[in-house]
Amino acid sequence: MAVLKTKRDFPLDRIRNMGIIAHIDAGKTTTTERILFYTGRTYKIGDIDEGTTVTDWMEQERERGITIVSAAITTFWKDTRINLIDTPGHVDFTAEVERSLRVLDGGVIVLDASSGVQSQTETVWRQANKYKVPLIAFANKMDVVGADFMGTIKSARDKLGANALAYNLPIGKENDFKGVVDLLTQKAFIWEGDETGAKFSEIEIPSDMASQVKEAREKLVEEISGTDDQLMEKFLGGQEISIEELKKALRKAVIENKIVPVLAGSSLRNKGVQPMLDCVVEYLPSPQDIAEVVGQNPKTSEQETRKADPAASLAALSFKIQVDPHVGKLTYIRVYSGTLKSGSYVYNATKQIKERVGRLLLMHANDREEIEEAFAGEIVAAVGLKDTVTGDTLCDENAPIILESITFPDPVISLAIEPKTKSDQEKLGYALNRLSEEDPTFRVKSDAETGQTIIAGMGELQLEILVERMRREFKVEANVGQPQVAYKETITQNAEGEGKYIRQTGGRGQYGHCLLRIEPLPRGQGREFVSEVVGGAIPREFIPPIEKGVIEKEDTGILAGYPVTDIKVVVYDGSFHDVDSSEIAFKIAASLGLSEAAKKAELILLEPIMKVEVTTPEDFMGDIIGDLSSKRAQILGTEKRGNYTVILALVPLAEMHGYATALRSMSEGRASYYMEADHYETVPQNITQKIVESSGFTGRVER
Repeated sequence: MAVLKTKRDFPLDRIRNMGIIAHIDAGKTTTTERILFYTGRTYKIGDIDEGTTVTDWMEQERERGITIVSAAITTFWKDTRINLIDTPGHVDFTAEVERSLRVLDGGVIVLDASSGVQSQTETVWRQANKYKVPLIAFANKMDVVGADFMGTIKSARDKLGANALAYNLPIGKENDFKGVVDLLTQKAFIWEGDETGAKFSEIEIPSDMASQVKEAREKLVEEISGTDDQLMEKFLGGQEISIEELKKALRKAVIENKIVPVLAGSSLRNKGVQPMLDCVVEYLPSPQDIAEVVGQNPKTSEQETRKADPAASLAALSFKIQVDPHVGKLTYIRVYSGTLKSGSYVYNATKQIKERVGRLLLMHANDREEIEEAFAGEIVAAVGLKDTVTGDTLCDENAPIILESITFPDPVISLAIEPKTKSDQEKLGYALNRLSEEDPTFRVKSDAETGQTIIAGMGELQLEILVERMRREFKVEANVGQPQVAYKETITQNAEGEGKYIRQTGGRGQYGHCLLRIEPLPRGQGREFVSEVVGGAIPREFIPPIEKGVIEKEDTGILAGYPVTDIKVVVYDGSFHDVDSSEIAFKIAASLGLSEAAKKAELILLEPIMKVEVTTPEDFMGDIIGDLSSKRAQILGTEKRGNYTVILALVPLAEMHGYATALRSMSEGRASYYMEADHYETVPQNITQKIVESSGFTGRVER
């Protein structure tokens, strides 16, 4: 067992900030539990089925056997401190993966050796690439029927475009899987007898694997040499390259995202986890290996950098908010440079306010250890930050910097929620506010037409769990409506509109007048507002109210009450009255002008299209494809995975309500499906008409 040291014993080069990422059910939490056991953080291996895992500590996680929130844990392996984050695999909690990858230096991507690269694997791979996070891969479930190590590597190369290479080879597979051969050192290890897998023994390489090991090692050495000019000369010259040289070059190649080493193992059967931990220490970067963090000086707008140096000016990023029943609001922080001290004041450069750090905590899932200070390269939680939210930068007031924030996808599904009793009414607002602080993909708004509270998120499961959390953690009982699809409105052509608001009452009147031009933007661009007013036609102080009026109208919708997107609004002219003009008059005028312009601009509805992956025995394939086709699906193709067939399709979210039940009855309960948001697409005209009619929206446009 590793000896737990104090945090000061670890220089920067002996720290690893890493995450475990994967498709749902690939074995992330099981792998994390093994890591914690072998590193001495726990003394009993947690079990998902028994609800005894360390990182899945929430009641709902233990009941459902899934990870919902990313959990941070500090542990130790071979004189290295590992700050480990176990992330969810379910697509509804994609924000947890996104924010974790933003602050991590490296990661382990867990692949299911019996299924290869699955849909969510591709998504988390793209997220890791976005933040240039170096990865090593762990081909888990080598003990499962249909496990194929080399097939998994091929799948990673084909689907992810990764330069995935076998770092070790499995000894046996399925029921006979018992160990691995390390290709660089050419040593074989087997796990036998000891149920926990803490002990393993070194053996001779099995004779029937000799040629396979030789071939795989040559390929690995050739690829590593190809990333280093000196090693390439040695390799081409037939010279022997030492293991130290190969490891040093491989470390550099992994950090530069040129090679992804793949290791074989079975976390559930406690085999192959220790070699993977060795690779984490040997090949994943320390905070020192990462390029200087880049940010913007809010005063000069110049780009600035910060080095991972405890003596430098403070620069830290808040990446997660968690409501803790014992200590209140916890703010998870990655310190990039400088030192953060308990009890000190820090400057929130994003909000331009000072905040006091009450206490600093080192997190071990939901257990915590109080510390006095946190240094560059560390991940800690702070208590006492009132206004800091996900994506805010904390720094020295004398050396302000704003680091790149974290972007999250828009919600695709919403539902109405109302309190059951008068006492629940007061608690509901507080609970919703706290939960939306925690989860940036969870949005809350009031429907101006009906007065209802609408909550929106990435999927039905996410909203179901949030409502359940309100009941358990905040003691709020609520009624919820049926899930509704988050449609969006947009325009298809340029148009102009005039907004004029003139009211004459007894005393001072109201006068606002503006001319607007609207233009469609490419899909996914969002919104833009520009002022082209010249010559003082509208005084400068009335431009922000015009923008506010435009934004409010875009939020409430024009065609069927859904937000307007992919639109550029330009205010180019207007007039004002010396006495009667006011901010409110121009705000109303802008809203009227946008409505008039939109009526001429061919408004259409957009709907979220989901990427759906159905895994089924071949017997039911025809029925399932037929059913998907009836749901306006675009079938992209099928592929074989072991004894199952995977059907890939793009389906409108509106057609997928209740699909889990339908699929179970079609396949005698043997098929499963996975779904994630892909893009937005135009709703067919006949369906648009039905949506507009059923919305009863007063701002409807007559076509």
